[in-house]
Amino acid sequence: MTWQAAAFTILALGLAVGFAWYERTRPDARIVALVATLAAFAALGRIAFAALPNVKPTSDIVLVSGYALGAAPGFVIGALAGLTSNFFFGQGPWTPWQMAAWGATGMLGAGLAIITARRIGRWPLAIVCAISGFAFTAFQDFGDWITYSDHSLAQLGVYLGKGLAFDGIYAVSCLLFALAFGPALARAIERFATRLQVTWRPAIPVLVAVAMAAGLPGGQARAGVTGTAYLRAAQNSDGGFGPAPGQPSQQLYSGWAALGLASVHVNPADVSRDGHSVIDYLRAGVRSDTDPGSIERTILAVRAAGLPVTDFGGRDLLAALKREIGRDGSVSDQTNLTTFAVLALRAAGVAPSARTLSWLINQADGDGGFNYGVAGGSSDVDDTGAVLEALAEVPGSAAERARRRAVGFIQRQQDSDGGFPGGSGEGSNAQSTAWAVQGLLAVGTDGEPVERAVAYLKSLIAPDGHVRYSRPADQAPVWVTGEALMALAGKPLPLIAPPARPEAGHHPAPPAHPRPVRPARVRHPEARRAVSPVIVPAVVSLRLASDAGILDALALAPIGVG
Repeated sequence: MTWQAAAFTILALGLAVGFAWYERTRPDARIVALVATLAAFAALGRIAFAALPNVKPTSDIVLVSGYALGAAPGFVIGALAGLTSNFFFGQGPWTPWQMAAWGATGMLGAGLAIITARRIGRWPLAIVCAISGFAFTAFQDFGDWITYSDHSLAQLGVYLGKGLAFDGIYAVSCLLFALAFGPALARAIERFATRLQVTWRPAIPVLVAVAMAAGLPGGQARAGVTGTAYLRAAQNSDGGFGPAPGQPSQQLYSGWAALGLASVHVNPADVSRDGHSVIDYLRAGVRSDTDPGSIERTILAVRAAGLPVTDFGGRDLLAALKREIGRDGSVSDQTNLTTFAVLALRAAGVAPSARTLSWLINQADGDGGFNYGVAGGSSDVDDTGAVLEALAEVPGSAAERARRRAVGFIQRQQDSDGGFPGGSGEGSNAQSTAWAVQGLLAVGTDGEPVERAVAYLKSLIAPDGHVRYSRPADQAPVWVTGEALMALAGKPLPLIAPPARPEAGHHPAPPAHPRPVRPARVRHPEARRAVSPVIVPAVVSLRLASDAGILDALALAPIGVG
């Protein structure tokens, strides 16, 4: 029983790590819901394939969850999956072994993310899943040896030998499941996490907010003026920006803040706090831009400041981006990353290849829209708007047809309030609306749909100048405001560099009207946008949680459990 006690100890320590993570980070309730949803999904995956011995996707789901969320959430997801699924299969002395093994699988996924900098292909990920699956079943064999045998080495050989065929079947099933959905699941979880890990703690002094809102009709701020003041006030002493005022700086939010400011004629190189500009912050962290999305976003922000990207912080960002483009012209076989590669190349003065543009055009879904991955998925407004920006100046009938169908898709998604949702039925939000506006303006489509969308964005402007995510939700205000400013200013990506800081005593007037106007056709390669994971409203994770609960109940109902 000493070994059994050791298994319980390992399990208890792992759960303690999970609770310590919770206490330290105090994640938003929606992150907790996401962890619970993934645990339910992993358990349900085991139950759904109950009729097929040792064919289960659970290890893959747990490993990918750890890969996307980190070690502590990964361990919790794995341990809970083992515990809850055994209400179906039966609890026993094997339960703590399974919980510990799947918890370790989640931690393995987190380690894989660190080693690969979250850049791993479909086959390497599948191979790791297969190895972890084999290790999981071998660990169960070891647990059975501890629990039921005399603990002799001969008996250990018997247990491992008898389980070898079943272990192999499980490993093969993990390989196949990972090939089928591994990368897509990782991207989806990362996108949820990027959105949901933000907690807003407002830190702008009341007097500043009152001063910014004073004298404005109806108490509502003008984004072209107070949105700029809000972002300036939110800047940290290191020059960077966090998701909200008072939160630590990150490259993601700093890049979007820089682009938002550039869209309203403020050069990011001139936006400083304690002697450090936002460009200084981006330069200091450029070595951490290892994924293509970060490289693309940084190129767009740096070029919006009128600076070269071939030697930024000692790094050639343009060369780094070119290395990310595959033989088929895509970046990581993803529409989102390829779209922003096109925009970043243009910002840097480089014409995208015909192969890249052709690949992007061919990713249109049947409804005319585009999604984060490749053709055949569920179209969303964010990616479709971004693709329109990328294809705005592309000649040829294929590009023209893609633009026309994409415009039609976006216009069909507009809600009665004038805004646009991230996905069908999700409700309008500022960021999806901003991408819709920018995409439509980029291809010269204005009129009533754009006017209604701009009116929706204006309705979200708070008295202190920031733009709310939606009417019922207010989160990541720096990110949301930065993206909304570009749409309100009518500036698709890539952006032309604003003029340098004026001489003392000269104060240029702010834009007379923040509503978008149809931009002139720009032939110069420096003209339009940046990268971000597609913004999925937080309510999606809660819906997934409830759906998983319903599916669990349906699966367990026939046997009277749950």
